[in-house]
Amino acid sequence: MENNEISLQMDKRKLEIQYTILQKEELSDEDKLLIDKAKSVSEGAYSPYSEFRVGAAVLLDNGEIFTANNQENTAYPEGMCAERIALFYAMAQYPKQKIKSVAVYGNPQNIELTHFITPCGGCRQVMLECEQRGKEKMKILLGNACNTEVLRLEGVENLLPFPFLEKKMTATTNNI
Repeated sequence: MENNEISLQMDKRKLEIQYTILQKEELSDEDKLLIDKAKSVSEGAYSPYSEFRVGAAVLLDNGEIFTANNQENTAYPEGMCAERIALFYAMAQYPKQKIKSVAVYGNPQNIELTHFITPCGGCRQVMLECEQRGKEKMKILLGNACNTEVLRLEGVENLLPFPFLEKKMTATTNNI
């Protein structure tokens, strides 16, 4: 190597997330109820533009369940995701309660899904901040109308591994 050449080495790392794929029959009664509520509320979603109905159900640690569905608007992006509506409403009604679980159910019209649906980035960030407020990991259940399996995650870091944290107001890399 000549004196004026710079040697750069890449610091390559791996990121792992943890999740479980379950058949609906394998879920606890509480998780089945939450997925069923998310599925049911998805039917009433207002999604004439995307034709992608989504329902969400939020279970608080006091047993209260809040449901919501996505609401689109022709003045895109003025609509709102099901997850955020349910989370914001739950936190507005019970600001001191912890969120135990969130179930999200995708119910597309005229679309065949070949994979699990997951919350958008904005919803993931809201979920993270709700989890941080409660100081306890929440369970996340993801299901859809195109298969019978449910994806279960423990903690939002499995959906959002590089969160934007309020404390530092900077992006973090989970101590990387």
